[in-house]
Amino acid sequence: MGVTHEALSVHYPRLYHMAEAGSWPGIMCHGLLSTSALLDLFEVHGPKRDAIESAHRPESLTITHPVHGTAVIRDQKPMSDKALRRALGGSLSPSDWYRILNAMVFFWLTEKRLKRLLEAVEYRDRRQAVLTIDTARLLKRHGHRVRLSPMNSGNTRPYPHPRGRDTFLPLSQYPFESRKARGLEPVVELTVEYSVPDIRDLILRVEETGGGRPASVLWMAAANSPR
Repeated sequence: MGVTHEALSVHYPRLYHMAEAGSWPGIMCHGLLSTSALLDLFEVHGPKRDAIESAHRPESLTITHPVHGTAVIRDQKPMSDKALRRALGGSLSPSDWYRILNAMVFFWLTEKRLKRLLEAVEYRDRRQAVLTIDTARLLKRHGHRVRLSPMNSGNTRPYPHPRGRDTFLPLSQYPFESRKARGLEPVVELTVEYSVPDIRDLILRVEETGGGRPASVLWMAAANSPR
């Protein structure tokens, strides 16, 4: 049981994060933030915050702050309360699940998964910022806050696969080798609790892509940048 930092980074040397187009300046300044961390930064409190963290978002939501400007909280179109209730099987409520997801930063471990999201009907016509991250660097700095998932935790289509509190496990508890032995995709999502404030130090490449236009590189790490 469990997987080491080294074994995970050898199997998945790169991580990928899709963000809203135009978000790179804010990410450079504040790091990659979960929804909850972003709401902290933008000082969103009370009923408005509770509604954002605990309810389904059928569309993206723009929030504003007098100092930090604007930020976009991504939609949750691939989920529904009805399907989540079935997937959770009574162990948690949909609101519980939304709060869990909103407290983490998410990464794909393969380009295949990234491209599937970029080409999804909800996103294919929109410009997106794509961050490519060095897995080993991220694990070295934040491995104690990393949790792994064997499924797309933010999707209940076409079938609401069972999920619960044990969906996200630390590396030391994750059944990496047993999933490989069964011919399953070892890991589907890598998450970091709350935020990755130093993400700029871990990124290899940032580009904007999609929306029917050629990709444009926004930032690349220097070849001799320290690891």
